[in-house]
This record gives sequence, C-alpha cells and structure tokens, in this order.
Amino acid sequence: MRIVTTSGVFDWIPPDSEDDFEQAIKANARLIFGEGRYYIDCKRRIGKGKKSNIPDAYLIDLRRNEPRLFVVENELAQHDLFKHIGVQMLEFSHSYRQAGRQLKTVLFEEISKRTDISEACENYAKEKGYRNLDNLLDYLVFEVPFQAVVIIDEDTEELHSVLKQFSFPVEIIEFVTYQDGDGNRAYRFNPFLQDVDEVITKAGRMATDIAELDTIVVPAREDGFQETFVGENRWYAIRIHSSMIPQIKHIAAYRVAPVSAITHLASVSRIIPWQDTGKYCLEFAEPAQEIGSIKLDQPGKGKAPQSPRYTSMNKLLKAKTISDIF
Repeated sequence: MRIVTTSGVFDWIPPDSEDDFEQAIKANARLIFGEGRYYIDCKRRIGKGKKSNIPDAYLIDLRRNEPRLFVVENELAQHDLFKHIGVQMLEFSHSYRQAGRQLKTVLFEEISKRTDISEACENYAKEKGYRNLDNLLDYLVFEVPFQAVVIIDEDTEELHSVLKQFSFPVEIIEFVTYQDGDGNRAYRFNPFLQDVDEVITKAGRMATDIAELDTIVVPAREDGFQETFVGENRWYAIRIHSSMIPQIKHIAAYRVAPVSAITHLASVSRIIPWQDTGKYCLEFAEPAQEIGSIKLDQPGKGKAPQSPRYTSMNKLLKAKTISDIF
C-alpha cells in the first residue's frame, strides 16, 4: 500500500527488527492508547520454571470507573504466531495468578519510576475510593480478569486462528510502517478502543462509563435483516472489541433507507468467533422483538450508523431519534 501526501509519497516497509517495531510503538504509545491509558514498557520475567514468561509491556487503563490491566505482546507477523503469541499468552495467563505478588511488585516498581504514571494512578485511586497505589494494584492484579493486547505489523487469518482458541479477551492493533524516499517514517493504526471512546466522550469530557455499554446497534439492509436477523435469530460477521464481549447483552437493528430507523431488539445468548476473520456471530436468546421506531433525525442533526455502534439499553429505550443515542 502507498500513502500520498502533500509532503511526499510513503510506501509500506516491514519493520527492520522486532526491537525497531517496539521502539516505534513506545514512541507513539500516547497516540495509540489515548488519554487516561498508560503504557509501561518493561521486560521482566514473571513466574517460575517452565511456566515463566516475559511480557513486552503492560497497559493500565484508567479511562473508566473500574480500572483495567492488559498484558501487551508486540509481534511481527512473519514469526510463528502459534509459538510466539499462542504459547506465550497461554503461559502468561497461567502464571498471571500464580505469580500475582511478583507481578504487583514489578508494576509498583515500574510505575514509581514514572512520575506521570504514578501521579495519575495516585489521583485515580483517591478519586475512585482506593486507599493508595498499592490498593489499586491489588485490585488490578487480583480482581480483574486476565486480558491482553497484541500489536502486530499485519493482521492475518493465522493470528485470528490462534486467538480464537483463548478464553480470555485479546485486543488487536495493527501497526503498519511506511517510509518515504528520504527515510522519513509514518505509521498507520486504529487507536485502542477508539470507537468506544467516541461513544463515552461528549463535549470533551467523559459522559458515560464503558461499563454501561451493554448493547450493540448494527446497520442492516432489508434482505439481510429479514433473512438473518429475523429469520435465523442471529447476526454475523460483526467486528467487536473482544474486551467488550462480556458486556454485550443486547443487539438492535438499524434498518437502512428507506426505513432509516432502529426497529428491533434482541437479547444475546452467546457471541462466538466468525471463522478466522476477527469478527463475531451474535446468537439471540429468542426472536427479536419489534420496538417503537427510533428514526434517523432530519438531515444534519444525526448520522446513520455505518458500522456496529455501542450504547446502553437504558439510553436506547429512552431515545426518540438516533441523535439521542449517538
């Protein structure tokens, strides 16, 4: 792929090495993960014996009322992904609990080295009712389920084949490198949970907490709506963040023009991987129910969903128009 800008032409290049790839990620961590999330770059062994592991980094997410800790694996698609991601992730998910005290110590020491992160954690702990940083880390390590982030230079079917075997959430960020004739580099990526952040942020501030998002709205053409949403009691090939899956309890259908409205709602019984695509199939607990039509606003006042969008059931049921939701 080629990117053409007013300052030059950038062509895709493979990373020079895994270290070069990781340094680029570290340099752009704030842009990749966004405000309120902190990338902790440290390679320290966790666990003992054959089950020990060395994660590439950690991500602390304070952009929510209940904090989250992610293990980060930076990987090149040219490597054996079953060995480099599959085995390592499984081993670390095992040692995560077994070596909890060791992990907490590592996090405390690494956070203490960074004034910006330590101050952010202390302020968050005070605001959310934790006694101190130590108490916050207790919650992150011992109370929060294991979850991970894989940053890779190419999102492939092989990667999804590996990740769908896991019982824990793994977010994927494709981080691609480009370079012009003078050696200047540019990077392409979708920021971590960007679409979720857009939903919970309003007028430059947090208006909703991530934990409140329990419903996904999907755009549907009439033939697909009748055949699949109504006829098969499911909707498939949907791109959903894996870390959001445990929260999704409902699915709503936005029927595109000429209907241009959300008309049906269903409870979700389970969410399963859709082949090796990185997408999912949502199966309904019972046939979708027709609800009061939530119509698209007048032109210029609201935008029709072009892809799956997150919201809350509470907000959906109170809405009269699409702009009341998004």
